[in-house]
Amino acid sequence: MTGYPSDWEADVVLRDGSVAQIRPIRPGDEQALQEFHDRQSEESIYLRFFAPLKHLSDRDAQRFANVDYRERVALVAESSGRMIGVARYDRLAGPDSPRAEVAFNIADDFQGRGVGSVLLEHLAAIGREAGVQEFVADVLPQNNKMMSVFTEAGYAVDRRFDDGVIALSFRIESTEQSRAVRAAREQRAEAVSMHSLLSPSSVAVVGVSERATGLGRGVFEHLQAGGFTGRLYAVGSSRHGELPGVEVYLKVTDLPEPVDLVVIAVPAERVLEVVAECAAHRVKALLVLSSGFAEAGPEGERRQADLVRLARRHGMRVAGPNSFGLINTRPDVRLNASLAPEMPLAGRFGLFAQSGALGIAVLDFAGRRGLGLTDFVSTGNRADVSGNDVMQWWIDDDATQAVGLYLESMGNPRKFSRIARRLAMAKPVIVVKSGVSSYGVPPGHRVRPTLTSPDAFSSMLRQAGVIRVENLHQLFDVAQLVVNQPVPAGPRVAIVGNSDALGALAADAAVSWRLEVTHGPVNLPAYTDAAQLQAAVEAAFADPDVDSVITAIMQPGIVEGIVLARALAEVASRHEKPCITTFLGISGMSEELSAEAPDGTRRFVPSYQLPEDGVRALAAATRYGEWLATDRGTPVTPEGVDRASAERLIDRVLEGSPDGRALRPDEVRELLAAYGIAVWAETPVTTVDEAVAAADAIGYPVVVKSVSPLVRTQPVTALRADLRRPDAVREAFTALDERLAPLHANRLVVQRMATPGIPCIVATGEDPLFGPVVRFSLAGAPTEVMGDIAYRIPPLTEVDVRELINSAKAAPLLHGRGGGLPIDQAALEDVVARASVLAEQLPEVASLELNPVNTHPDGLDVLGATIVVAPPASRTDSGRRSLPVA
Repeated sequence: MTGYPSDWEADVVLRDGSVAQIRPIRPGDEQALQEFHDRQSEESIYLRFFAPLKHLSDRDAQRFANVDYRERVALVAESSGRMIGVARYDRLAGPDSPRAEVAFNIADDFQGRGVGSVLLEHLAAIGREAGVQEFVADVLPQNNKMMSVFTEAGYAVDRRFDDGVIALSFRIESTEQSRAVRAAREQRAEAVSMHSLLSPSSVAVVGVSERATGLGRGVFEHLQAGGFTGRLYAVGSSRHGELPGVEVYLKVTDLPEPVDLVVIAVPAERVLEVVAECAAHRVKALLVLSSGFAEAGPEGERRQADLVRLARRHGMRVAGPNSFGLINTRPDVRLNASLAPEMPLAGRFGLFAQSGALGIAVLDFAGRRGLGLTDFVSTGNRADVSGNDVMQWWIDDDATQAVGLYLESMGNPRKFSRIARRLAMAKPVIVVKSGVSSYGVPPGHRVRPTLTSPDAFSSMLRQAGVIRVENLHQLFDVAQLVVNQPVPAGPRVAIVGNSDALGALAADAAVSWRLEVTHGPVNLPAYTDAAQLQAAVEAAFADPDVDSVITAIMQPGIVEGIVLARALAEVASRHEKPCITTFLGISGMSEELSAEAPDGTRRFVPSYQLPEDGVRALAAATRYGEWLATDRGTPVTPEGVDRASAERLIDRVLEGSPDGRALRPDEVRELLAAYGIAVWAETPVTTVDEAVAAADAIGYPVVVKSVSPLVRTQPVTALRADLRRPDAVREAFTALDERLAPLHANRLVVQRMATPGIPCIVATGEDPLFGPVVRFSLAGAPTEVMGDIAYRIPPLTEVDVRELINSAKAAPLLHGRGGGLPIDQAALEDVVARASVLAEQLPEVASLELNPVNTHPDGLDVLGATIVVAPPASRTDSGRRSLPVA
């Protein structure tokens, strides 16, 4: 029997927001299976077994619990240690059959909570990895719930009625529809799981003490002062003398009801005891403010893992530990479960910050700008709840119009990218993140190492439509614009003001940030009045060649300045083009720079201390608007891909070389041919006579070149081209051999002469943090000297492929810059697309490099390729829903 596949174990969020565990069935589960069966209703048993099987016999239980994890696979779902669901498949017609019969049984009290759907996701992913292509099932006509599990999963289900039973069959390959269904279910479940954290109807604070400076007491008083609208309970060490007029309970289990959220503010060594009480009292979510966990060393790491495992085992989500807290300013909630003594202004901006230490600074930034918040979330060590979960919450939240995230680390960039892209389609997402390497990661944050350039992270954010900024100052610069003004429709700007110096600064900044000044700068008199200002600004808005209006105003006096500010806001509120200002004496959001818009809302014109700050924010919003206006399309699906043949080749290689190895040239050509990429043959030669014989066999003209990696970094000529006679081949071989031998770089080959063109490099790599990464560059100096390399993270759409190629700084050479003819862009995009799909589908391909890809007006030629395969590490965002490992 195959060993127990522990990598199939996963914590998952169910439809109601609770957490369950999925694992492979194992010998020893016989009694649990029988108890599960005995709890089921007669109807559920009949629908599963087509017979009134009152009790599961020892023989049947043993047969069900013992599987080989390949031909027979079974998964169980558990909650609070109790089996709540079983799913299995058995291959039909012998070993390695592509068809398998599938069956499910879900506990009566968990039906309708998404257990069957998530078990099907995991079972299908396991089946695909084992070569299963199709699931079949026999279902009774009255079993509507089970039929809906199959039909609503995004698969094309065939039905056939036979002898009183509905025979279902469906292919389980991952499709755009099945991926969309999975992502939608994940989003709904994780958003619901955030509801108990961010919008609880009842809260208990554990750790309320007599000391006025105590952490728990402080948070309890913040909840009181903030006007929390739900039921609030205090849990402390004694019942008397702690909080006047407040009943204090000794334990969570003493509370009169199972509360939604428990805030834990006790010493680290007591936290697990409190979590156990919460589990016994059916609490839904935990906020752990206590420190002394993974950030404190190995013992703290173990304590943190135990905390998460215990909470998830009993269906609870955890924010923290070492968290600054949670805030929800909405009038129907008013939750200030944080270390901040005052509730921030209510508004339309959602803010996430991992660091507790930054919490006060972030809230202070927002307050001084006059920028109101909907939520503030600090996850501390992000042991469970992360920014991904909070973004899922904001996707459905109409009150939040823009989102800001201050990220100190990222545990699952692939999932972040996928969720951020969906969120960015609805509202701006602004991110502060200084880097992605493991250096400088805060203690307590689980982060895989990365082998790729930090540029890959920046490219991932651009690909997802995220606005990346460098610091908190810039985050709030952008936020006060996108929360209060429309998204720019294009890069054309007007500049209006009463200061020549400020106008010039604004114009220079606009040009430097790739905006087009198409109106002005219009320089009004220093002592302009409201009517003059309104007329000039109105003319700027009315110009059809203007997408945004930049104003720069010097106040002639306090009273006159207020009049001018109100005049500017009144004009701006009537137009659906964004307006920013540098209004000396006013910074951030100001009532003087606000007016009622035609739709009844109040619109602010954001004011910046210097024109450069405002223009930089406007440029960021403009780039976001361009991304938003571009139809991103769906992931590329090139024709002629034979994934099965490629997987068989990789299996053969890894069977003989378990640690992996570089593929031989014939294996490289075979693997790439499975993805529709043809590589020109090259003949290795070690002597002059071999070189001439190879040239004769290939046909003239030919090239003789070195394929040693050293030649890429050595300033030597490593190629002789357009050789049309045997004597020319002899001369070329001799010259290269003599020149490169001292460098140990004389690995020479003979190859057919290609059409003159522009050499490019298309490469992929499997990164521990990002998973597959695709790279593109122009060969030679742009890559080796200038580091001009573009990155994208699969899956790629056609737009992503095009942007990957064009984002290389040297890309204009491909389009005829410098006097050459434009290359065949479609042919290059096709090769990049095929390489990206290969990288996405084959995690065993540790690295792939097509070099050079010779591009020219009539197509392209892949002249060289190298591939290394290795046993794959598990990707952070697999084809099945799962929470991070505790």
